Amino acid sequence: MSQIADVIKYEGDNSTFIWKYPKEDFNTLTQLIVHESQEAIFFMNGQALDLFGPGRYTLETENIPMIGKVLNLATGSKTPFHAEVYYVNKTEQMAIKWGTDSKVQYIDPQYGFPLAIGASGEMSLRVCDSRKLLIKLVGTENFLGKEKLVTFFRAFLMMRLKTYIAQVIKTNSINIFEIDENLTLFSDNLKKLLTKDFEDYGITLERFFITNIVKPDGDRQYEKFKELHFRQYADIAEAKLRQQTDVIKAETEAKKIVIDSKAKATKRLQEGYTYQQERGFDVAEKVAENEAVGQFTNMGVGLGTMAGVGGAIGGVVGGAVNNAMNGATQSTQSGQSVESNIDNPSNDMDSFKLKVEKLSTMKEAGVISEEEFNQMKAKLLSEIMS
Repeated sequence: MSQIADVIKYEGDNSTFIWKYPKEDFNTLTQLIVHESQEAIFFMNGQALDLFGPGRYTLETENIPMIGKVLNLATGSKTPFHAEVYYVNKTEQMAIKWGTDSKVQYIDPQYGFPLAIGASGEMSLRVCDSRKLLIKLVGTENFLGKEKLVTFFRAFLMMRLKTYIAQVIKTNSINIFEIDENLTLFSDNLKKLLTKDFEDYGITLERFFITNIVKPDGDRQYEKFKELHFRQYADIAEAKLRQQTDVIKAETEAKKIVIDSKAKATKRLQEGYTYQQERGFDVAEKVAENEAVGQFTNMGVGLGTMAGVGGAIGGVVGGAVNNAMNGATQSTQSGQSVESNIDNPSNDMDSFKLKVEKLSTMKEAGVISEEEFNQMKAKLLSEIMS
């Protein structure tokens, strides 16, 4: 007969899901120790009988009622019985790596072209139903660790993942160029879809992460759409930047005009003249440069202009202009000028037009008023018609 155990306790590490106690012969007073986040299951004759949570137990019929009938057959408090004890570690097992064994084929929901991508990441698992896990996966195995569990799940996990990845991309309209910024959404949706599959084996999928998406870099069609996607946003950004630059330039020019205007106004204030007087200076300069009419006529207009510059815009301007026009009229009434106008009527019309233009310039410069302009123009017209 093999050695009979007096104390049964867990001797595996924390990365183990299920560990079988190596001995199978126990006394009825053997101590069973179950730590926190553990469960112990008694098997007899291939059946899972009693389940013990955290605590210390003395193996008596009242503690293990399912095998009480068997124990009652023995005589004496030290009589051994034969059974199996499995410890189930219910802590969350983290950093379990996963990855697709081949590319996932799907149609990009935004651009409509076929793609093939790979995915990998990590997950964490926890036992939620010890009996179910033992019966469905472990059987007669003595040990179930992370790697072995992933090996059991690899086939169904790969099949489910490929289907679910394509489904999540289509449902959420995630295009290939925005997939990295949606990894959290992607991971959460895959976790929801995979949870039921793991629960069928007594396992809870606590966390599921996608950490890497393998894109088809170098594929001609993929690179073409990648360039189009980039240009879509680059052109918009460039247009916005150009628009902002134009606005800044316009605002700068407007400020320069305001500053320049303030500087000119300050200069006028310091030198003691107004904007209208400054315009009068400009008109006088233009009149002086105009050589299309006789010297005497220019002199008359110049006198009117200077009168406006000097501040006597009203009677003085009107008088100066009238005197100039009277002088021009008198000169045309004497001698050779009259004969010339009679012989060539077109000269009168040209002279009239030129004088009206000068009067218009003076009116625009503010040297004469609208009313004075109309009076002078009427006077010139009457002289031509007489």
